[in-house]
Amino acid sequence: MKKVIYLLAGLFLTITMQAQERPMPKPGPAPTVNIGEPETFTLDNGLKVLVVENHKLPRVSYTLTMDNAPYAEGNKKGVSDLLSAVMGSGTQTISKDAFNEEVDFLGANINFWADGASANGLSKYSDRILELMADGALNPKFTQEEFENQRDKMIEGLKADEKSVTSVASRVGSALIYGKNHPRGEYVTEETLKNVTLADVKNNYNTYFVPAKAYLVVVGDVKFKDVKKKVKKLFGDWTPNKAPSISYSDPKDVQYTQINFVDMPNAVQSEISVANVVDLKMTDKEYFAALLANQILGGGGEGRLFLNLREAHGWTYGAYSSVGAGKYISSFRAKTSVRNTVTDSAIVEMLNEIKKIRTDLVDEEDLKNAKAKYVGNFVMQMESPSTIASYALRTETQNLPKDFYENYIKNINAVTPEDVRNAAKKYFSADNARIIVVGKAADVLPGLESTNIPVFYFDKWGKKTDKPVLNKPIPEGVTAKSVLNDYIKAIGGEKAVKGVKTLYTKSTATVQGAPVELTMKVSADHKQLIEMNVMGNTMMKQVVNNKEGYMVQQGQKIPLEGEELESMRESAVPFEEVDLLNSSEITLTGIETMNGSDAYAVKNGETTLYYDTKTGYKLGQSVQSEQMGQTVVQNTYYNDYKEVKGIKIPHNIVMNVGIEINLTVNEVKVNEGVTDADFQ
Repeated sequence: MKKVIYLLAGLFLTITMQAQERPMPKPGPAPTVNIGEPETFTLDNGLKVLVVENHKLPRVSYTLTMDNAPYAEGNKKGVSDLLSAVMGSGTQTISKDAFNEEVDFLGANINFWADGASANGLSKYSDRILELMADGALNPKFTQEEFENQRDKMIEGLKADEKSVTSVASRVGSALIYGKNHPRGEYVTEETLKNVTLADVKNNYNTYFVPAKAYLVVVGDVKFKDVKKKVKKLFGDWTPNKAPSISYSDPKDVQYTQINFVDMPNAVQSEISVANVVDLKMTDKEYFAALLANQILGGGGEGRLFLNLREAHGWTYGAYSSVGAGKYISSFRAKTSVRNTVTDSAIVEMLNEIKKIRTDLVDEEDLKNAKAKYVGNFVMQMESPSTIASYALRTETQNLPKDFYENYIKNINAVTPEDVRNAAKKYFSADNARIIVVGKAADVLPGLESTNIPVFYFDKWGKKTDKPVLNKPIPEGVTAKSVLNDYIKAIGGEKAVKGVKTLYTKSTATVQGAPVELTMKVSADHKQLIEMNVMGNTMMKQVVNNKEGYMVQQGQKIPLEGEELESMRESAVPFEEVDLLNSSEITLTGIETMNGSDAYAVKNGETTLYYDTKTGYKLGQSVQSEQMGQTVVQNTYYNDYKEVKGIKIPHNIVMNVGIEINLTVNEVKVNEGVTDADFQ
């Protein structure tokens, strides 16, 4: 199984390309920006319509937005997500299939969500596109069947995220920064989703999908008078209503910089986020300086965080920062993922960079390059109708000056090094930062404690918990070999296990939306076939036998030779534990948590195998390797053991190879279904 991890990693993990040094182009004269002031009108029910005529291309876009204040959903968190999921499933007059078929026929795009809708397409179909969007938005069809289907999908997604370190880091980070009862801090759980009924979804729609603070932005090859006539016809009967507005106490930063640690024993690397609360409005005088301060600190591959953690130290594939701005409270976050052994060092360097930009004036050349990058992005985005729509909407909803975007480039270019320092000092905290770390306690806690930054402990739901126990005592008499023997006994016993001469399994998974089928055939005399099909096409085939080994990938046959072939052949057996019992190199390193259970960790070279201390089953394995000069750990988890001909085989295998591949074993054959011809 170890080599299968490598193969899947090679096929499905696109490793970030090494940063290439490119000379920064010399900025030319600042371009003139003319967004075009929208013509507006307001319906009696409160819907305000903004029309920006643009006849360069024969296209049109519509964006409907409810500018409602954020609200918490409490024990029914997920009701608005479910509303977003079921909207667009047909209307009171058109079935879901008929609706989608007509949208496809028009070559249009129409989408719906809990507080809005969007549509775009050729302007010659503009009337019909708007009719379909209005019908879907104002006359949605909510059925119990669609509701249950979407809720089940969400619950499955939540289960898949349970072992995702990135998902846990995002959830806990928001919960700690804003508070779990704040709209930005609460999160969806299986329990809250199951609390939601179809009636709750309908009630949410009736309460918040209302015209009182709604905006329809129209951009493209249309005429204002035609739009006005059509909108009045389609939206004029929309029942007037205003969404409730609930106020929440603004979250506060911690009293002193601290580490908030979440232990995830399956973490192959640590997720780090240095964060603080931000109340930055687009009308604030520091707005443009804050944007540039963030760009210089962590806005991309040229940012200081990236250059330090990635380029100078090689600890990560990337390190970035972001600063929120808008009507409501937001946050500043500097984020990265690093291998466990350098977690503490990465935190120290991140804090150093944040402190530096708060206290030292940035170099004029750095500021010049940051401005050029920002101006270039701004000008490029101006080509998109969706950008123009969002600019028009923000101007309306955030009380921006009418010429805000016309003067955008001028305001960016006016920022001084002193402005950058002042903005960083105000919005990037060094003394009251919350450093959220999600990682493997056994690997990272000693280093974190050595930083002398106070450490507090939380579970993966953001609830305070005790410090993880790192060194659980191994019971007397337990050795690496006794653990392996217990595993063999647990899955069927020595006689039954040694009686397995061949093993055949067929598994399926979905990877990035594509169906995958994995077939494995292995024999006790070190022969193996691995074949992977993606969407019905063979993407990879690997064969190892007593004479040779090779891989066929995308039609090319690649021979396996030397140490690689020997390593492949060594692991090409139904149960590697049988051979490991005769090895003098295996060691029992301790008891660790794996898949929520205590497990004995047995080390064999660069591979660590984990066996449940109670059941004896193998729960998982970690394989350490070098990729692009960095140490990478790839985890595999074994679940759902079922008996097949007296042998218990895991029927669920989860591989973490940068993305998570959840394999369901659909077919198992013991001592059948395998012939010598398979290994030729």
